[in-house]
Amino acid sequence: MRLLVTGGAGFIGSAVVRAALRDGDNSVVNVDKMTYAATPEALESVTANPGYGSRYRHVRADIRDRDAMREAFRAMAPDAVIHLAAETHVDRSIDEPTAFVETNVVGTFAVLEEARAYWSTLPAERQAAFRFVNVSTDEVFGSLGADGRFHGDSPYRPNSPYAATKAAADHLARAWFRTYGLPVVVTNSSNNYGPFQFPEKLMPVIIAKALSGEAIPIYGKGANVRDWLHVEDHAEALLLVARKGRPGANYNIGDNNEKTNIDVAEAICALLDELRPRSSPYRKLITFVEDRPGHDFRYALDPSSVREDTGWRAQRSFAQGLRETVEWYLENESWLSRVRRDTYDGQRLGLKRGTTT
Repeated sequence: MRLLVTGGAGFIGSAVVRAALRDGDNSVVNVDKMTYAATPEALESVTANPGYGSRYRHVRADIRDRDAMREAFRAMAPDAVIHLAAETHVDRSIDEPTAFVETNVVGTFAVLEEARAYWSTLPAERQAAFRFVNVSTDEVFGSLGADGRFHGDSPYRPNSPYAATKAAADHLARAWFRTYGLPVVVTNSSNNYGPFQFPEKLMPVIIAKALSGEAIPIYGKGANVRDWLHVEDHAEALLLVARKGRPGANYNIGDNNEKTNIDVAEAICALLDELRPRSSPYRKLITFVEDRPGHDFRYALDPSSVREDTGWRAQRSFAQGLRETVEWYLENESWLSRVRRDTYDGQRLGLKRGTTT
């Protein structure tokens, strides 16, 4: 396939780019404006590989730039789009929602429109095979109680500015399918984890704070539940959806790995006790802090539809994936230190209330 990936220097996007180029003769153009969360190091295995030279191109551009997007479609003539470019951190969306509306809503509109213009010029056979994969999150569904799972047709009830803007993007994507016939597929994934995740998210926060001997902040009582998925398993799912996804479908991508936040923190601390022992257990650094405003209690996804339509199955157990992740951060501690020094020092975000931007 010839793929146009937006946000391909981000955490999930870079995993998609790496997986696509490892898989046969795929070609990728990566449109990424390189915001604070972009990670050039995550693509070094691509840019340093001479075998990928003719199959990979980075276009540094904002997805809202219609001219740049139009040129990317013209140059790549893609068979599929995997749209990942987004502002993603809930706490940042509470403090500064404007950027989330601009990128997640206005940006998605721009990509959809340029995709539609390009797709309309294709011969019928290529039109039928084309896919626009709009990558979204389980957070659009809101909060679950103690039981049940979200399905592809679950109602949207977003509770944070981030979730609301991703929900808006999903609704735009659905409308472009229903109104214009653009072969759109929407995916909603559970919490991702793995290498090169920016250290404002839960797992790298825990690891970074622990390695520095700082208090490990856990919101509320740590009882909130998330369904965890390794980023490389997610990347493989997205590539399968780009090939086999049913136009108009909503696919939930998860692996039935529900864990409370405190359980995740304690599991990471136990691995660090084994792999990087210190004088006292790391779990003693765990500190409960003021909860996030509007913090959803639980997410859980039913992935049966994506499994049935594409044959996807996650390849890692949570225990295996977590160990690999902790080992990766220990092996790449210099990267973690560089990001914390130059970009984000670990300060608490998302406590603004009643402010406007």
